[in-house]
Amino acid sequence: MSKWDIVFAAYLVFINVMSFALMGADKRRAEKKEWRIKESTLFLCAFLFGGVGGTAGMYIFRHKTKHWYFAVFFPLFAVLEVAAAVWIFTVI
Repeated sequence: MSKWDIVFAAYLVFINVMSFALMGADKRRAEKKEWRIKESTLFLCAFLFGGVGGTAGMYIFRHKTKHWYFAVFFPLFAVLEVAAAVWIFTVI
């Protein structure tokens, strides 16, 4: 495992934990009728390889599951993230 593999793996852990935490924080804020996290921020984290964490947060916190664009694109980002990670760690 190269230095760049370790850096990429650490990035994947970081962005997925952040994406998961943002979903949980937004759910809490929604319940308390407080200021919310922008949907574009949630999507950006999922798009930047945080799809697994975002999808897990979406279903664990039962947040944004009724919005079709979250229900479609977050799992799609998760699949693309896993495919990219497998490709990077095995081919490159």
